[in-house]
Amino acid sequence: MKTTTFLAATMLAFVSLGVNAQTVDEIIDKHVAALGGMDKLNAVKTLYTERSMSVQGMEIPSKSTVVVGKAMRTESTVMGNAMVQVVDGSAGWMIRPAMMGGTGDPEDLPAEQLKQQMGQLDPFGPLFNYKDKGNKVELVGKEKVDGKDTYHLKVTTKAGQTVEEFLDATTYLASKIKMSMNGQDGEIAFSNYKDVEGIKFANTMEMANPQAGNITFTTEKVTINGKVDDAIFKKPTK
Repeated sequence: MKTTTFLAATMLAFVSLGVNAQTVDEIIDKHVAALGGMDKLNAVKTLYTERSMSVQGMEIPSKSTVVVGKAMRTESTVMGNAMVQVVDGSAGWMIRPAMMGGTGDPEDLPAEQLKQQMGQLDPFGPLFNYKDKGNKVELVGKEKVDGKDTYHLKVTTKAGQTVEEFLDATTYLASKIKMSMNGQDGEIAFSNYKDVEGIKFANTMEMANPQAGNITFTTEKVTINGKVDDAIFKKPTK
């Protein structure tokens, strides 16, 4: 009797695991379809974005260039001073003006900041092609975000980073993510999705972080597969 009970429990456990895995994949498949579909997303090789960043009463223009999976450069202008952040492969560098604690000369990105910025090489997030990337996804459950039902997914990336993803249960687009930002817990809310060449992008992103405070990003321009000069990612000697 004990053997029969054990076998039944084991089979039930395997069935439960199969249902959970199928549910996770079903949700992710709908998420990818909502963004534009696997073929369209895989076809994106470069992405250029212009945004306005609102922080502490200031409007800061920024532009970013991403070669998907390889390199990224973000430039911002703060009170007339240029700030640059670059990830090139597994290395990164930045230029900070004196008003932000820098010297105006190129310097290496701190390890934690580099780890965070490397996530930006993947513009459609850790759920897209998650198995190929070596990420693991767990369905935590269904929760309310701003009064709307969402699927709460916990992603553990191949690099060991944990990202909490909340997908709208109706649209299957991301409503919010939670993750470590420069060593502190933070979250980003996504809204106002707009279509660019058949792909959905969140035009409004609101970031909350104890260190940086509240920052709102408003997207003004998106260019898909534009030409990129690799020289912009190389660290200047001075």
